[in-house]
Amino acid sequence: MAEAVLALISATALLLGSPGPAPLALAGTSAAFGVRRGLPFLFGILVGLSVAILGASLGLAALFQAYPPARQIVQGLGAAYIAYVAFKIATAPVVQGDDGRENAAPRFIDGFILNLLNPKAYAAFLALFSQFLLPLAEPGTAFLATAIVCLLVATVVDVAWLLLGGIIGPLLKRPRSARMLRVLFAVLMVAALLWAILQ
Repeated sequence: MAEAVLALISATALLLGSPGPAPLALAGTSAAFGVRRGLPFLFGILVGLSVAILGASLGLAALFQAYPPARQIVQGLGAAYIAYVAFKIATAPVVQGDDGRENAAPRFIDGFILNLLNPKAYAAFLALFSQFLLPLAEPGTAFLATAIVCLLVATVVDVAWLLLGGIIGPLLKRPRSARMLRVLFAVLMVAALLWAILQ
């Protein structure tokens, strides 16, 4: 059992910790607005991830296979929303509050929608549940235990990305460097999105 848990933790950390739209958005948000103002966005991402876990465990793959346009619609909505969050990070004021936009940081709802419509999250959980389901006698318990481990690992990974952005942000006090960092995170988010779509 310990080996199965370690395998699940490793696979989850690799799948969810790789630079995709949500991790890059977290780092970009905390770099632009600070860790504290990025916390609502983090919580939204984790709640959206919980919905993705539930969707994967309830057979969202079956829906996408039966109705291929549903997958394309979700991917299109997700792509548009991720591009919106990337734009929001790239165009954020260089000095917090320098244009009066106190609420410019992505909010809880932004994080929730981002992961709710993030095709990478569903693909990751479908892979995890099909390959790394914990070997427990009762299937319902196995899915629940696997989901809890995945969510705990995702929380650690996402907090690490948020803190990374918070560490990088203060290092760039000059407006030009700060703008370049935000634009870089936004471009990386869109590139990760395009890479995921083209796979």
